[in-house]
Amino acid sequence: MENKIDDTNKHDTTSDNDKNDIDTLNTPDWLSREWREKNDPPPPPPPKKIYKKKKNYNRLIALIIILLLVLVGFVFANSDSSSDNPPTITAEQTNVLNIMIMGVDRRADDVGRSDTLMVLTYNPNEQKASLLSLPRDTRVHIEKNDYDKINHAYAYGGHELTQKVVESFLNVPINYYVLIDIQAFEKIIDAVGGVDIDVEKRMYYEDPWDDNGGLVIDLQPGLQHLNGKTAIQYVRYRDGEGDIGRINRQQKFMKAFLAQAISPSILPKLPDILSNISSAIQTNMPLSEMIALVSNLPTIQQNGLSSSMVSGQPAYIEDISYWIPDIAKTRNLIAQNMGITLNETAQKDTESTIKAYEKSLPKGLKMGDITTETPSSEEKSSTQEDNTAPAKEKVEPVKNEDITVLVINSSGINGAGAEVADILKRKGFKISSVETGNTSSREHTTITANEHETDCFYGMPFTCTIMSGGSSGQATVNIGLDYQKQN
Repeated sequence: MENKIDDTNKHDTTSDNDKNDIDTLNTPDWLSREWREKNDPPPPPPPKKIYKKKKNYNRLIALIIILLLVLVGFVFANSDSSSDNPPTITAEQTNVLNIMIMGVDRRADDVGRSDTLMVLTYNPNEQKASLLSLPRDTRVHIEKNDYDKINHAYAYGGHELTQKVVESFLNVPINYYVLIDIQAFEKIIDAVGGVDIDVEKRMYYEDPWDDNGGLVIDLQPGLQHLNGKTAIQYVRYRDGEGDIGRINRQQKFMKAFLAQAISPSILPKLPDILSNISSAIQTNMPLSEMIALVSNLPTIQQNGLSSSMVSGQPAYIEDISYWIPDIAKTRNLIAQNMGITLNETAQKDTESTIKAYEKSLPKGLKMGDITTETPSSEEKSSTQEDNTAPAKEKVEPVKNEDITVLVINSSGINGAGAEVADILKRKGFKISSVETGNTSSREHTTITANEHETDCFYGMPFTCTIMSGGSSGQATVNIGLDYQKQN
């Protein structure tokens, strides 16, 4: 039987190398290249190029740019001395106290007005105190409201903004504030049993449009004892001397009050009196600090309570009265009261502040003179013959129809000016014109009118701050960013 050999099972004795050679010879070129690429060892890497190391200037440039931005920002922040920067003067004697005292006329439908502003400086090292009065018409820089009267700061931002303005103006820190309204003042005076004071002349004034029902001041000349109600008449009375004469009376009254407070009958009761009247005043001064200050009143009285006023001149800007301060004299005076010397930084700040202030003065500025009441010989003899006859200043009630109003729309709201003008017309006011203002100049809507005509504007159907200023029969409504259109 013939054995058949299955070729498929026959052992292949051909070597792998020979097979590879055969396959290579019988394989197409493109497939042969592909095969070599898969099976041949990779070629050696090309020699590395030698790069010359370069310096990385990116970080250096970025650092320089950052430093330049910081430098530019610093220069910009300090180039405008009208901005309200923190005081450069710090008390070399850390226990020297500056206390801001504000007398405020508050009303139910308005934020109120700041009628009196003083800074009491107490130097415990010398056991002395001094009182600096700031006229309410003093023209100062108010943050976000440009230059304005210092008493308007309270209307714009309360005692917080007022303190910031005073610190910037005087360039000294204010440690505490004390806020006293009319009711608190009367309560304080009555608590010490009243004050003896020599009223220098006949004082009579009647205004039915003031104080929510009428203001009557009726004081006879000569030495007399004033209780709370009559004392407020004395310190509020204004005559031909205006605010300057009233400041002199207020400082005179403060000294008389101090004399009464340290009298043998009152001094032992002062701690209890302070505790009782603390609820009537608004302050951030701790009661313990107040009592410590009160305990030193006899020594302060013995050393003499010095009083002064911000130096300056009266002026008129668009028929509105201002007090233009002498910044250098004022800052030197407050530094003297604190017992410190102005350093180079403080002097440079004062110089730049004065330059910015002078630059801000408008071209239409009219400097005025302080007018004082000088009665004629006939008036003197008449007063001597009959001191009981009141020389009444007849005050005619002001009507809305007698006031012409300029409306300035600074709100950026279309139609707000016309809307406010219509509201005023319906109330009887005359409208001189409606103009468009700078939408970034005022945050709050303000109404500026003569001090005897401000009451005509109470009860407006929109949020506003009413301020005194300007000529009789003329008012300005400046619509601010807080205005909301009426339904």
